[in-house]
Amino acid sequence: MKLKILIAALLLSANVFAQNDKETVKTIYSQSLTNGQSYQWLDYLSNQIGGRLSGSVSAEKAVQYTKLELEKLGLDKVWLQEVMVPKWERGEKEVGYFETSGEKLNVNICALGGSIATPAAGLKAQVVEVKSFEELEALGTKVKGKIVFFNGALNPELIHTFEAYGGCSKQRYAGAYEAGKLGAVGVIVRSLNLRQDNLPHTGSMGYLDLPNNQRIPSAAISTNDSNALSEALKKDKNLEFYFKQSCKQFEDVLSYNVIGEITGSEFPEEYMVVGGHLDSWDLGDGSHDDGAGVVQSMEVVRLLKESGIKPKRTIRVVLFMNEENGLRGGKKYAEEAQRKNENHVFALESDSGGFTPRGFSFDCSDANLNKVLSWEPLFKPYLIHYFEKGYSGADIGPLKNDNIVLAGLRPDSQRYFDHHHAANDTFDAVNKRELELGAATMTSLIYLFDKYGTVTISDVKEIKN
Repeated sequence: MKLKILIAALLLSANVFAQNDKETVKTIYSQSLTNGQSYQWLDYLSNQIGGRLSGSVSAEKAVQYTKLELEKLGLDKVWLQEVMVPKWERGEKEVGYFETSGEKLNVNICALGGSIATPAAGLKAQVVEVKSFEELEALGTKVKGKIVFFNGALNPELIHTFEAYGGCSKQRYAGAYEAGKLGAVGVIVRSLNLRQDNLPHTGSMGYLDLPNNQRIPSAAISTNDSNALSEALKKDKNLEFYFKQSCKQFEDVLSYNVIGEITGSEFPEEYMVVGGHLDSWDLGDGSHDDGAGVVQSMEVVRLLKESGIKPKRTIRVVLFMNEENGLRGGKKYAEEAQRKNENHVFALESDSGGFTPRGFSFDCSDANLNKVLSWEPLFKPYLIHYFEKGYSGADIGPLKNDNIVLAGLRPDSQRYFDHHHAANDTFDAVNKRELELGAATMTSLIYLFDKYGTVTISDVKEIKN
C-alpha cells in the first residue's frame, strides 16, 4: 500500500513540475534541431577518420579527436582512461566462389572478426549446409574435412529486429567453435541482415577454449549469395566452395576510453553516464554503429550547457573503446568505478543506430519505470512513445547493480541491420534530423533523471516499513 502511495506521489510531483519541464524539454529539442553539433562531429569522425577497429591507427585518431572536441565544450574535466584492447587486421580483400554446372560463381564474403586466415593458397572443400546448431550436431562427424555453411536467416516476422538478430547471432560467434570441434575445415555464415543484397556483414566470432589445431577460418557471405549457394546445393550435394582470407590477430595494444564530466552542483558523488562506443568495424566508416551514439552522447553534455541546465548530479559522457570485439572499455570503466567506490545511479547508452528515436528500454525497478512513465506526456509532442523494460546496452551492462537505472535509446530499427557491420555503414546513410532528434531525446531523459533522481531499494524498503 505504501509503495502505491509513493508511486502516486511521484506522479503528482511530475504533474506539478510538468510545465517547467515542458519548456526545458522544448528548449533542448530546439537547440539540437537548430544549433546542433552532432552531425558535424559525425561527418569528421566518419569521413576524415573512417572505420575505427580497436587497435587501429584510426581508432587512436578518434580518441584524440573526441577528447579535443570535449575539451572545447568547457567541461569540468576531460580525460583518457587506459584500456588494453585486441588488435585484429583483415588483410587483403577476401575471395570466394563455388562451381555449379561447370560455371564458376564468385561470391561476396568477408572474414569474421577474430578469425584466423585460410592457407595462403586458399581453402577448397565440399560444403554442408545447416540452419542451426541442432542440425550441425545431428550431422556429427559427417562434417569432418568439409566447410560448414550456416544459413540460418533472421526471422522477418519479428517487428523488433534486434530479437531477430539475437536469434541468429550465435551462429556467427560460435559457428567456427562448434564446427571445428567436429573436424570441419572452414565455416561460412549467412550475413545477419534482413535485406537481400550483395554486402557481406562482418562481426565478432570466437574460438573460446578450442585448441589451436582445431581452429578454422570463418567468413560471412552476403544474403543474395547465401540464397544462390543454397539453391546450388539442392542440385549438387557434392558442390565445393573456395575462399581465401589473410586476416591476422596481433598482441593486445594500449587504447583508451574518452571521458568528459560536468560536476554536479548538489550531489557531485552521484554519477550519471551517457555513452556509445568509439570503435567500429572496418568495412564502412561506422556511422550508425556506433558513430551516431558517440556524437549523440557528446551532444548531451553540450545541449545541457547550451540550454542553461546546471545538473545536480555529476554527468559523464563516456566514449567506450572495444565494444565490437571484446567489450574491454565497458568492463574497464566499471572496474575503475568499483575500485573508486563511485556511486553510479543512472546510465544511458546509444548503440542502435542514428535512426528516428522511438523511446527507451529500461533495466530497472518497477518504481523507477513508473517514474519514467509519468514523464510520457513530456515526450509525446516529439512522437516518443516507447518506454518499456528491456535491454539497455553492452558497455553500460557491467555497471549493473540493484539500484542503478540502465537505459538504452531505441530508434526505429527496421533499417538498422541493412547497414550493421557492412560496407554501407557510412555517413550518407545517416539522416541529420533523425540523429539530432535522438540527441535531444537522450538529453531530455538525462535532464529528468538528474532533476528528480532515482528510486533506490532503500527508498522502497523505507516506504514499506
